[in-house]
Amino acid sequence: MGSAAVTTFFLLCALSPFLTLSGPVSMPSISPNFTASYLQFIDNSGAFLASQKNSFQARITNSKPESRSFYFVIVHVSSKTIIWSANRNFPISESSQLRLTTGGLTLYNDTGYPLWSTPQRLPSVASLQLLESGNLVLLDAMNNTVWESFDFPTDVLVVGQKLGIGKSLVSSVSDEDLSEGSYRLVVGNYDAMLQWNGMNYWRLSMYKTAFRDTNFPVEHMVMNFTGVYLMGQNGEEVVIKVILNDSKDISSSFQIVKLDQSGVFSIVSINPLDGSKKEEFRGPSDSCRIPFICRRLGVCTNRGSCQCAPAFHVDPKMSNGDCVPTDGYLALPGPCNGSSSDKTSIKYLNLRSDLDYFSNDFMDSVSHGVNLSVCQNLCSSNCSCLGIFYSQGSGSCYMIRNYLGSILIKSSSTDRLGYIKTIEVRNPNANLGNKKSNFPVSAVVLLPSSGIIVIALIVTLIWLRGRRRRWKKIQRSKLERGNSSSSAEEMDFISIPGLPVRFDYRELAEATRDFSTQIGSGGFGTVYKGTLQDGADVAVKKITCLGSQGKKEFLTEIAVIGKIHHVNLVRLKGFCASRGQRFLVYEYMNCGSLDHTLFQSEPILEWNERFEIAVGTARGLAYLHSGCDHKIIHCDVKPENILLHDKSQVKISDFGLSKLLSPEQSSLFTTLRGTRGYLAPEWLTSSAISDKSDVYSYGMVLLELIRGKKNSSPQVQSNSSGTPSSFSSGESGHRLIYFPLFALEMHEARRYQELVDPRFMGRVRNEEVERLVRVALCCVHEEPNLRPSMSNVVGMLEGVVPVWEPRIESLNFLRFYGRRFTEASTLGERSEQNEAMLCQQPLTNTTSSYSSFSYISSQEVSGPR
Repeated sequence: MGSAAVTTFFLLCALSPFLTLSGPVSMPSISPNFTASYLQFIDNSGAFLASQKNSFQARITNSKPESRSFYFVIVHVSSKTIIWSANRNFPISESSQLRLTTGGLTLYNDTGYPLWSTPQRLPSVASLQLLESGNLVLLDAMNNTVWESFDFPTDVLVVGQKLGIGKSLVSSVSDEDLSEGSYRLVVGNYDAMLQWNGMNYWRLSMYKTAFRDTNFPVEHMVMNFTGVYLMGQNGEEVVIKVILNDSKDISSSFQIVKLDQSGVFSIVSINPLDGSKKEEFRGPSDSCRIPFICRRLGVCTNRGSCQCAPAFHVDPKMSNGDCVPTDGYLALPGPCNGSSSDKTSIKYLNLRSDLDYFSNDFMDSVSHGVNLSVCQNLCSSNCSCLGIFYSQGSGSCYMIRNYLGSILIKSSSTDRLGYIKTIEVRNPNANLGNKKSNFPVSAVVLLPSSGIIVIALIVTLIWLRGRRRRWKKIQRSKLERGNSSSSAEEMDFISIPGLPVRFDYRELAEATRDFSTQIGSGGFGTVYKGTLQDGADVAVKKITCLGSQGKKEFLTEIAVIGKIHHVNLVRLKGFCASRGQRFLVYEYMNCGSLDHTLFQSEPILEWNERFEIAVGTARGLAYLHSGCDHKIIHCDVKPENILLHDKSQVKISDFGLSKLLSPEQSSLFTTLRGTRGYLAPEWLTSSAISDKSDVYSYGMVLLELIRGKKNSSPQVQSNSSGTPSSFSSGESGHRLIYFPLFALEMHEARRYQELVDPRFMGRVRNEEVERLVRVALCCVHEEPNLRPSMSNVVGMLEGVVPVWEPRIESLNFLRFYGRRFTEASTLGERSEQNEAMLCQQPLTNTTSSYSSFSYISSQEVSGPR
């Protein structure tokens, strides 16, 4: 071989790292500036990295040879088990690229758009390694781990991998489709739970050999060769343990915890020699406890077979195996579209007394001490309700919402009776009318005259009776309309879609001790703490604005909150309309609102708690914008409407200003509502309003989380502090600073530590602050189309989507806001009483011209408040 050829060969090896990896994968480490795709490593089934003993491989591959969907995964080689996937919800093509740089890993689609990445601004990455445990890690130059796949589990855990509190395993849709399915294993405060579409159906503590050692709160779940453990007290105390049988025989095997596509949580031992599998643990052990084991309304028998519930059968025209009503005039309700069905067309089909539903043992009743008719009316008024179970002894009413699963045989003696909601698809009397019209005339001719007279009399009597009934109905309707205006008002409430439980006024007065314990107030109402008869603590909001607009908002809030359910959205337990007063009954959040915790209370709200609040709020808004049947725009995102519970559990409240938009409707509306300080610029012009207005408000809240103060709160600045020129005024001491503009200028100067709450005293890493600042600034872009969706915000905060770079040209409006704000501070602040404006009356819209902002008072723009 000539010297030129040798030189060329070594140059190609240096410039194309994948050429050095052809053949068996044995590289223990990969350095930055590396690129991989399936096509580049097709001879190795897409594998480009292996653990030291080749037990695991990192691959870009498809789950089935015939599939055109490719994923970046970690595979256990001998059993071909995928233990982790980076892009399970975003499959790529065979030519898509994974790139390793000093900033981390990024997966791109064919157009060069990033679909997944490790968190941005990691410490400089020196290598990528796959450990013999199956953990994919990024290391810095000192071999410190800066990122690991174990922190982001999918549907599998391996030995030594921890599943932290609040985290979950999520099943795949199928063996071919790795995207998230309907089942979750969630680690809660005191147990681990299996869920189907958000409904619990099994707990780890229900397993026959499970044992609770202590009552400490759970911190994480972990599995080893002896069993499964829920750990607390910094991982030093066992809370719940499940010991495996024959642990000595499996100590040499590879073990995984898996949540499979059917909803079974299992521990599987894999023989490393031949890849054979043995199930060591299975939950639930009773397969009839699996919510969809017999599909919709199929009864799972003790023998494991399936049959349709009484009055239902499998429609031969449908291939999915779901059960439908046997009566052809009846059908199961369709998807909840925001309006309740006509009650006259609803019929409830009774299930056998020995049948039960999987979620009944895990959910609270929606009402108690009521009769069956009231329970059915509650379901009829709630379009998300698909059926009920009613306890005859206690009068408790349980609702099946949103999804219908399988039915099971009762395992214990209960007096619950089940009823499935159906809709009459056509009027059976119509057929009767057709039969009458088709009655042969010859039969009438041949009848004796006496028979004709009798028939005529019967028809006349039926007509007179029907006329009398209609007259009585009209009179009764007139009487009801004339009773009082409050009666008419109550009729309005009955027709609300998603109607929750209705409380009696006396019940709420007793629960709140005659409304003596006030825990909050605002323009829309006053909130009191109460305790219901069943011991549940609640927050009762008394509505104080009773004008026509207040009534509309009240109805909207009941409709919206009553039919949506999410871990980051406050739960509306019920309402009351009595004596001209209106009340909303919420679940009680014992830590109050974010504004109190963040701005007023001590000790300081720690950075990791603030981050969890930011993520939880983003998830809740993302659900409102894209997770519901109808897009819901909150319109009043602010710290006062973000409620906290133990361990910084966050829930968004106050949907009274929300708007529901169906997919067919425009996604825009122009009625001005909200709170100054958080209003997007489009509220103040003739520009249209969309879900991106909530994104703007969220960005303002995120900036307040970073600083720990209101964006317009007084702060001490001196001219020697290096403050940007926008804030220098020659004055000393306290003065108003518009913090969003300060954040922009510090971002331009890359001085992020000056933005963080000074009480942290340098305890927060610069890159953590930078991430939140960049996300916040992207959210407050003046141009709505440049703002990210809330789903993208969640992705950026969680590190699965690269953090966007703020567009300075769309943030220059903050400089105008800052100038107007500074001018207002020199003239003195407007009275807080005038600023609040009772019941949040709408502002007067300005013209659409940007220059018109110069005529808007600083109290009218989004920044000053």
